[in-house]
Amino acid sequence: MPKTERWQWYVEEFSATEQHHHALEETYYSGKTPFQSVAVVRSATFGKMLILDGDTQSSQADERIYHETLVHPALAAASDRSSVLILGGGEGATLREVLRSPDVRSCTMVDIDGEVVALSKRYLPEWGAAAWDDARADVVIGDALAFLREREQTFGVIVSDLTEPLPDSPSHPLFNGNVFRDIKARLADGGVYVLQASTAGFHNMALHAKMARTLRGFFVHVRSFYTHVPAFDNDWAFLACSDRSDLAALDPATIDAYVAKLRGENYFYDAETHRRLFALPLYLRRELAKAGETF
Repeated sequence: MPKTERWQWYVEEFSATEQHHHALEETYYSGKTPFQSVAVVRSATFGKMLILDGDTQSSQADERIYHETLVHPALAAASDRSSVLILGGGEGATLREVLRSPDVRSCTMVDIDGEVVALSKRYLPEWGAAAWDDARADVVIGDALAFLREREQTFGVIVSDLTEPLPDSPSHPLFNGNVFRDIKARLADGGVYVLQASTAGFHNMALHAKMARTLRGFFVHVRSFYTHVPAFDNDWAFLACSDRSDLAALDPATIDAYVAKLRGENYFYDAETHRRLFALPLYLRRELAKAGETF
């Protein structure tokens, strides 16, 4: 990492021609697990940050923007949210947000990298908070693909908080037709599958569109939504998939009733935010309408 007289810098490379620099105040941990490189640092702007394979995963200042967006539209739309499955989510914040709903009776989280979970508990305790000790939580350290194929349980909501399906990522094997069929088989009738789905900027939306095109072959409703996440320095996209629920058409009164029941106050998500999340810019709508490559 380059240094100036005052700061050490974490340099995040988006492409061969684009970088984002974070001024660091402290490095808590830097190392490798059997699956990926891991760093936990504190930046001058965003506070503590989790970095996997050189990419920012979440930051103390704005992780609630990302995690509330990933979790709550899907839970608000689900006809049955009593049982939820999380794929990935090692730092625990997705689990925390799911368990804020009193309607959730059980939440299973499956993450392949137990070292990331342990490091998050040690250095990022605010992320998981009390969720790690909640009696409704079942944290499984293991292969999500094996879990999907070997378990027969179904879930009202499945949340995928995996890293992007890049060729060198441990998540890459989880983005193909066979896996999406396995996910749908674990989804209860009327359930919702939601996933983080890469970037949505005019210059970097191709992977998101490829993911959306692929999932349209498996679900009646596949809706893109997005928000800006400052620590990512990007517009970040998500996909909501269901055979029954069109999340873009979710009634504001339904969202308000759902949010009112949550334990604690939301930071980012409510019915007005929901409308903005699903109001896509024209360039993204045009890209999503194109025929093209799938997984």
